[in-house]
Amino acid sequence: MAGLRFDLRDAPEGAAELRAEVRAFLAEHAPNFTPEIRARSWMGFDRDFTRAVGAKGWIGMCWPREFGGAERSFLERNIVLEEMLAAGAPVGAHWIGDRQSGPLILRLGTEEQKRHFLPRIASGEYAFCIGLSEPDSGSDLASLRTKAEKVDGGWKLNGRKIWTTFGHLCDWMIALVRTSPAPEGGARHIGLSQVLVNLRAPGVNIRPIRDLVGEKGFNEITFDDVMLPEDALVGQEGAGWAQATSELAFERSGPDRYLSSHPLLEAAMTTLKQDNAAAPALGRQVARLWALRNMSVAVAGMLEDGQDPVRQAALVKDLGNDFEQALPNVVRDLIATEDMPEDMRRMHAYLTQIVPTFSLRGGTREIMRGIIARELGLR
Repeated sequence: MAGLRFDLRDAPEGAAELRAEVRAFLAEHAPNFTPEIRARSWMGFDRDFTRAVGAKGWIGMCWPREFGGAERSFLERNIVLEEMLAAGAPVGAHWIGDRQSGPLILRLGTEEQKRHFLPRIASGEYAFCIGLSEPDSGSDLASLRTKAEKVDGGWKLNGRKIWTTFGHLCDWMIALVRTSPAPEGGARHIGLSQVLVNLRAPGVNIRPIRDLVGEKGFNEITFDDVMLPEDALVGQEGAGWAQATSELAFERSGPDRYLSSHPLLEAAMTTLKQDNAAAPALGRQVARLWALRNMSVAVAGMLEDGQDPVRQAALVKDLGNDFEQALPNVVRDLIATEDMPEDMRRMHAYLTQIVPTFSLRGGTREIMRGIIARELGLR
């Protein structure tokens, strides 16, 4: 049980000033945020907005200055993320690079990789996506079949990835691939590695997948004899499984796991502020939100301390998904759709259709609960 502790953290020095600065920045850009943009939250992709965020020094905040970062803390970064998500800002163009790909390159990349990629992520020039799931693998990543074969001058990549967020809009992918066969009768995750893939390279074919609202946030990506340079490998060959699972702690514990539906909650509280009958139900949602927020901040503190809070992150994601997915129904029980103000009605309509996908991001709820069960000694 000690592995599931969430120790509360104090706000970092200068937190109030940073929060005020971010809010002022967002107020300047807010007139461009339609109800649909706000409802998309971090699934909104806007390169111009991302470049503006990069110019403020809010991408790669924790990275060394020599690589384009600001050398600030995880807790300060958490403040920026909370404010961006609460406002429904379209942060998708830098979200994955800032949250996962950049930290992975910083931790395990070569000096050349760090100097090339990190400043370009921090400025908003490069957008990254993640290549994990495959058509026949789903959340069972150890069974993936995409293969990078060592050849003269580099690697030859063949296979498919699916459910790749923003693959059709991004510049680069870090893909988990097989670089050597798994030992017969041994652990299937042996022989997996992570590689950098230029999504504009010959042989890369991207097919967007339309979701319930007709948008193309997810993609299926096929690699046909894609040539990668020798330095495409990230970290150690064969260590991809450990690298990828460690990376998921960044993906599963952030504010995006409980604030994706926040603009709708905020709209409901504004609309129903004089409705005493709605107060208990709204109060319960705010209480859940605050508990999730404290858990997420605790994980940010663990990351700040150099810990690897994979299990705590899984719990934040599982509980956060439950909260986000239930919110549209909670709001509809409090106010009929036809009685909602137009902006609120548009947000509600969008979220009602899209929330089922929230539990796909970063691993299904079954996977999260399996991780938690192992920590509790139940499996």
